[in-house]
Amino acid sequence: MPAPAHSPVVYQLCPAAPEAHLFEVSCRVETPDPAGQMFTLPVWIPGSYMIREFARHIVDIRAEAAGQPLALEKLDKARWRVAPTRAPVTVHYRVYAWDLSVRTAHLDTTHAFCNGTSVFLRPEGLAHLPCRVDIQPPPGSAYADWQLATSLPRDGAAPWGFGAHAAANYEDLIDHPLEMGTFTRVDFPVRGIPHHLIVTGQPHFHQERLVRDLQAICAWQMELFGAPELEEPYLFLVMAVGSGYGGLEHRNSTALICDRTDLPPPGLADAASPEGYVRFLGLCSHEYFHRWNVKRIRPAAFLNQDLSGESYTRLLWLFEGFTSYYDDLCLVRAGVIPEATYLDLLGKTISQVYKAPGHRVQSLEDSSFDAWIKYYRQDENTPNAVVSYYAKGALVALCLDLALRRRSGGAVSLDTLMVQLWRDLGMTGRGLEEDEIFERVAALGGKALGRWLKTAVSGTEELPLARELGANGVRLDWKADSELPWLGARLAGEGSEAKLSHVLSGSPAEQAGLAAGDLLVALNGLRVTRQNLDTLLGSLSVDVPVACHYFRHDRLGQTRLTLAPAPRQTASLQPRPGAVARERRRAWLGSST
Repeated sequence: MPAPAHSPVVYQLCPAAPEAHLFEVSCRVETPDPAGQMFTLPVWIPGSYMIREFARHIVDIRAEAAGQPLALEKLDKARWRVAPTRAPVTVHYRVYAWDLSVRTAHLDTTHAFCNGTSVFLRPEGLAHLPCRVDIQPPPGSAYADWQLATSLPRDGAAPWGFGAHAAANYEDLIDHPLEMGTFTRVDFPVRGIPHHLIVTGQPHFHQERLVRDLQAICAWQMELFGAPELEEPYLFLVMAVGSGYGGLEHRNSTALICDRTDLPPPGLADAASPEGYVRFLGLCSHEYFHRWNVKRIRPAAFLNQDLSGESYTRLLWLFEGFTSYYDDLCLVRAGVIPEATYLDLLGKTISQVYKAPGHRVQSLEDSSFDAWIKYYRQDENTPNAVVSYYAKGALVALCLDLALRRRSGGAVSLDTLMVQLWRDLGMTGRGLEEDEIFERVAALGGKALGRWLKTAVSGTEELPLARELGANGVRLDWKADSELPWLGARLAGEGSEAKLSHVLSGSPAEQAGLAAGDLLVALNGLRVTRQNLDTLLGSLSVDVPVACHYFRHDRLGQTRLTLAPAPRQTASLQPRPGAVARERRRAWLGSST
C-alpha cells in the first residue's frame, strides 16, 4: 500500500560514492519516541539463516533535529538511541557495500545492488507504520543512463526510474531488493501477470529462449497453486558474474547470481540445454516456488521474525527441501527438459546426500534447527556431521510424493498437500505449527504415512528410495564413481598441490590419521601432485598398506595407508520398461516418454 503524502517514516537512499562503494542513507521519523528514538539494523536476512552483522558496514552515523545536531548513543552492535526531542528526527549514515552476493549490498561504477536489511535502519516502535522511500541515482553525468529495478511499489517515481517509492511497513520495505545500473530488461507476461527479467553483467544472451522457458516454468507453478492467482508483478534480478551461484527469495521478486556462461548464448539451438543453463533454470524455478512456499506458506515461527537474533524452526526440510524437490520437477513437468535429463538431476541429488556421511549422523529436524551454526558455517568436518535440509529434504519430498501416489492409486500426491497448505495457510496468513505437517500427511495418506514422515525427518534411517521409485516406473541402481582404489578424502582448491580439504568418516584416509589441511607429498616414495594422484592410486592395490608421507603445517609426517574399494554411492536412475511403468512415470513427471 502506498505511504501517505506525509509519511511518518521517510527514507532516502543514494549510491553517492560508487568509486568508494558507499551508500548514503537517511531515515526521518516525524514523531519520535519522547524518551529517545531507538534505531536498529537487522543482523540477518530472511531466507538466509546465519547471523551476518550488517551493522558492521555502517561507516559513520549522525542525527539531527530542527536542523541542529542531536546526540546519538550506540547501545550495542546494531542499536542506536537519539537524545529526547519532540521535533522530527533524521539519522544520516553511510554504508560500505562490497559484497557481490544476493544477501547484502554491492556498489561500484558498473551497478548498485542492495537488500533492505543491509541499508535501512528500523525505527523501534514504528516498524508497523507505512513509509516512503526516495531512491536517488549516483551524482554525475557518468550515471545519467542508470535505471532502477525493484518490486517496491512506486509512489511518484516513473517506471524503472528513480524517485519516491512506498512500503506498507518495515517488513515490507526490506522484502524488495534494489538493482541500479544499465541492465538488460526483458518484459514478459505469465497468465496475464507482468513479469520482468533484469540481467546485470551479461548483455548478450538468448532472450527469446530464456523468456520462453521462464514463462513455461512460472505458468506451471501458477497453475499448480491455482486461483486466486498472485497478481503482483514479479522480477527476476540476475547478476551474471565470472563464477557464482545462488538465489534469495522475496515476496514479489528474487535476487539471483550465476555464471555468465549459465545464460543461454544467442545462438543456442532449440534442442540444446547446456548443463549450466539447466542449473540456472532450476535456480529460477526454486526461487519462484518460494513465492508460495516460505513467503506466504510460512512456519509459525516466521510470522513475527526477530531480526535482531535467530528465529528457530525445525521445518526448513519442508520449506527448503520441498522447494528443492519441485525446482527440477517443475522443469520436466513444464516441458523445459526431457525426462532423461530430470532423472539425471535427481540421481545427482541422491548421490550428493549418500556420499556425505553426515546423512547417517544428523536428522533433518536438527539440520533445520542448527542451520544458524552448522549449514551456513561449513568447515572441514561438515560432510561428516551435517545433512543438507535442501538435498535430503528433497528426497523426503520425493518419497512422500511417490508414496501418496502409490497408496491412493494416483488420486492424491504431494501436489494435493501443497495446494492445501496454500489455501489453509498461505491465503489466510496463519503459520504452520511444528507438528502440524505430520497430521496433514496422515489425513491424506493414512496414519502410517504420517508416522513414517515423522521418523524420516527426526531420525537418520535410510529412505525407501528404490521401493518408491520402482513402484512409479524408475529403477535405482548404485555404482562406484571410479574403479580406482578409494582414499576417502577430497582435495582443496586448484594448482599442483594435493592438499586435503575434507577427510570422510570411516575412510582409509581417516583410519590412517590424515586430516583436512594435510599436504600429501608421497605414496610409496613417489611424489604426489593433484595431477598424478589418480595415476598413483591406480597403480596401488586395495588392502595392501602403502607408505604415505605428508606435511601437516610445517612438519613432515609418515603413516601407513590401506586403500579400500570405491564405495557404491552414485545413484543411477533408469526408466523401467513396460506400459504400466511408462504410465506411472507419465502421471508423476507429466512426460510422454
